[in-house]
Amino acid sequence: MKKYRVKVNGVLYEIELEAADAAEQKDAPAKAAEAAPAVSGGATVSSPLPGTVLEVKAAVGLPVKKGDLLFVVEAMKMENEILAPCDGRIASVAVAKGASVESGAALCVIA
Repeated sequence: MKKYRVKVNGVLYEIELEAADAAEQKDAPAKAAEAAPAVSGGATVSSPLPGTVLEVKAAVGLPVKKGDLLFVVEAMKMENEILAPCDGRIASVAVAKGASVESGAALCVIA
C-alpha cells in the first residue's frame, strides 16, 4: 500500500492506494464478456434511451428486414421507434410490453 498527499482546493489530504492483484486484472475482461453474451453473426438491438416499452413487434423466429419496426419505447412523453439495423431472423427477445429499460439495455438479438 502506498501513501500519497493530495491537495484539493487548498486542503491537503493523505490517501492510501493499494495495487490490484494481477489475477484480478486478468479476470476483469472475462467477467465483462460474461455479462453481455454475444451471438456469432448476430446484431444486438439495444435501447438508445431509458424508458418504458409500449409495443413489442419482435417475436422469436420472425424474419425481419433492415428498417422494420421492432419496438416502441416511451421516454419523456415521446414515443421512439426502434428499428431493425439489419436483415435477419429474431433469435431472442429480452423485454416485454410494459417493461422499464435503461439506456443500452438489450431488447433483442437478430441472427
